[in-house]
Amino acid sequence: MPTDHQRIAVITGASSGIGKETAKTLAAQGWRVIAIGRDPARTEAAEAEIRAAAPTARLNMLRADLSLMQHAARAARDIAALTDRIHLLINNAGGMASARVITSEGYEQNFAGNHLGPFLLTTRLLPLLRAAAASSPPGTVRIINTSSDASEMIKGLPWNDLQLLDAFTPGAAYCNSKLANVLFARGLARRLANDGIVAHALHPGTVDSNFITHAEARTQAYIRTLPALTPTEGADTLIWLATADAPGRTTGGYFYQRQPRTPNPLAYDAETVERLWDESEKLIAKSGF
Repeated sequence: MPTDHQRIAVITGASSGIGKETAKTLAAQGWRVIAIGRDPARTEAAEAEIRAAAPTARLNMLRADLSLMQHAARAARDIAALTDRIHLLINNAGGMASARVITSEGYEQNFAGNHLGPFLLTTRLLPLLRAAAASSPPGTVRIINTSSDASEMIKGLPWNDLQLLDAFTPGAAYCNSKLANVLFARGLARRLANDGIVAHALHPGTVDSNFITHAEARTQAYIRTLPALTPTEGADTLIWLATADAPGRTTGGYFYQRQPRTPNPLAYDAETVERLWDESEKLIAKSGF
């Protein structure tokens, strides 16, 4: 367990794209970084790249597929074995699907990986976040969810088929899970305000990375026609939310290019925010977690 005052960040989806760039930057700034990746080869390569960018950094690289609740729960245990406090949790892992895939635990893979796994990981890590907040200035302990402007494109969530098990389409599945990221940040903000912990979500923009490689072909083709940011450019707002003073003075926000962005109107509906939290807990409980 650490005995010094070094700030500790947990970053998921850190084996590529904006997650890797964020891990490199924070490590170079002196943070202790606990990074999580899914793909073994990319995770190993990312670890080497982060260490090269910050040779003296304290870095732990973990592997977990957050579409599996077993992996999310194990990652939380592994993190708790490494540290007794967390100052920053970045829920950045996610992806786009081309077809409905059911995991070995019975979940739709896209919704599980984009929302349910991060939900489980975050709630299991709340004691470590609260421990850091107890000895930190208000607003300096933060949770950040990487969402998308896809969250803005739907009118509601299908409560009777939240995972789209009966009516799956890749686009709807992605939009639903990205709206869940925003609503989850709002739910965290309300629950953690008295602890001095802030929670935000962001749309990073279209980033030139391997993020879309599992999307259906026509989606990949369309996204490649859009102006794209480099991973370094895409990580800018994420790093700003993690480290700048201004984001610590508010909570429950949704950002793009370092500016507040108007979220889906459902983000302002407390009943919707709380229902998603309740439904998420019920879904996870079905597999014994």
